[in-house]
Amino acid sequence: MGWDNAGHMRRSVLRAVGAVLLCLVTSWNGVRAAGGGEAVAPVQPPVVVLGSEGSVSLNRQSVYWADATGQRAIEQVEAGVDALPWRLRTRDQQSWTPGGSLWVMFEAAVPRGERWYLETGTAIHDHLQFFHRDPNGAWVVQQAGTDMPASIWSVPGRLPTFLLASDAPAPVRYWLRVDDAQAEFLSPLRLVRSDMVRSQREVEQFMFGAYFGLALLMFCASLAHGVTYRDKAFLAFALYILLLASGQLGRAGVGAQHFWPEWLAWNGTLLSLWPGAAMAAGLWFVKVVTDPARLSRRLDLGVWALIAALLAATALHVVLRGHSSLTLVLALTGLSLVAVLCMVVWGWQDSRDRHLTLVALGFAPLAVLALFPLARTFGLLPPSLLTRYGLFFGSALQLPILYYALNIRLMARREGELRASALSRTDALTGLPHLQALVERLDTSLAHARGQKQQLGLMGVRVSNLDAIAEEFGPEYAEKALVVAASHLRRVIVGFDMAARVGEREFALLLEAPMTPQLATSRAQQVVASGLRQVEALPAALTLKFHVAVALLPEPQLDGAASLRWVMEGLDQLTPDTRKLIRPLNF
Repeated sequence: MGWDNAGHMRRSVLRAVGAVLLCLVTSWNGVRAAGGGEAVAPVQPPVVVLGSEGSVSLNRQSVYWADATGQRAIEQVEAGVDALPWRLRTRDQQSWTPGGSLWVMFEAAVPRGERWYLETGTAIHDHLQFFHRDPNGAWVVQQAGTDMPASIWSVPGRLPTFLLASDAPAPVRYWLRVDDAQAEFLSPLRLVRSDMVRSQREVEQFMFGAYFGLALLMFCASLAHGVTYRDKAFLAFALYILLLASGQLGRAGVGAQHFWPEWLAWNGTLLSLWPGAAMAAGLWFVKVVTDPARLSRRLDLGVWALIAALLAATALHVVLRGHSSLTLVLALTGLSLVAVLCMVVWGWQDSRDRHLTLVALGFAPLAVLALFPLARTFGLLPPSLLTRYGLFFGSALQLPILYYALNIRLMARREGELRASALSRTDALTGLPHLQALVERLDTSLAHARGQKQQLGLMGVRVSNLDAIAEEFGPEYAEKALVVAASHLRRVIVGFDMAARVGEREFALLLEAPMTPQLATSRAQQVVASGLRQVEALPAALTLKFHVAVALLPEPQLDGAASLRWVMEGLDQLTPDTRKLIRPLNF
């Protein structure tokens, strides 16, 4: 019944996930269709009013036209402006034929004494040109884009930014040309006053510094854990962080501005690797953590096949850098997101491991905050901090949660390994170290004692009445007697001393240096006296009779194993009927 309920719950969750994805696809198609049906706008765009707000969106205040050939120059566009099918720009996304050009036109009058800029919200497009005529009628041309170093942009910075004409008595017509062979134009266009540009850049520098500093810290810590503990999940997580942060450095324009301003090929490669490489690493990371092979061999092979396909498509896109290869990467990325979501939900429902719950929780902030830039793309939300940086905020919340989940997973694994290791070196009944562990420790202690010219003590202890206990009270109480004996010996040792079980009824105590005959005798007497105390675990009339042989070490030519054999041979000289319970061997 429990398995049926769990299976029903998993199926319900997966159906819900599928319904959400279907709804998103339907909404996307509806928005795309709505976007394609925008009415043709008047050729004369409305004049943008620049006032006290400091920032004005160009949505519904500009018009656009896609040049499928990409061959028209600004003079040709200006001359044929009345004949071109301009459309009102109502949202941030416009489509055009790969290899063509997108033109955006608007008019604005800059107030006297102020400086205003056109700022694009993304730094991923190949080439952007900004045109207007000066008072003498000559063209003023400004340029930016990923095909040139950011340091030689008309306005150097993180994002393509262009200066508007200042102190113009009448509105000026402006033209923005965007050329890109890969992606559609998906960028907010804003007119921003100079003081707002400065304050905005200061906030952005702080935010990006904090985010990428966190990513670097998470990467170094995860890599160190993965290498130190040979943990594949931490290594996969480190790779995911590296590719995620590298791609975001490129797409945000921070890398081209600060880290590789002259390395155009490197910047282009990073932009082409996004999002396929990061998604493949994330898929591998989730696969390692959830282990889909235990659920289904076919599922595991399917995930491997998806990773291989995503890497192959990404490599193809790095070479071709075309719209078709990007579309293939995005399609496989969407499929990978579905696979990640299914593995996380299925693994969470199938397991009670706390780390899987945290992994599922770690993907929640990214999924929720990614909705804000998506809604802004569809024109459902106005520009805001969340619409601009939702993915960064989601990643900043995701990384610490996933790192904490991996730490819990690692601690659980390490605890299991330590327990297994301890069982291989510990007596299962008494919990004391066994013979081999004592010999290894004894060799170390003897070497130290010889170097310091000191003596240590080695005590052999036997429960001499164990057979009588088993005969009178049964084997169960004989085992309890051994456990009680081990408890007594633990109370006798101090500091770095060590107690171990070395035989069926024999124990040994290593008394670390410095040790004297008087002190060794006193400790032996404590052992004998402890056995005479009554404990609740044993019948009232039952006490333990300890025989003890004690020696001071080191002895010439005797290593740890030989020293232990010598003490145990001395213990064998004490028969069960011997009245003298303590036998010093060499003092």
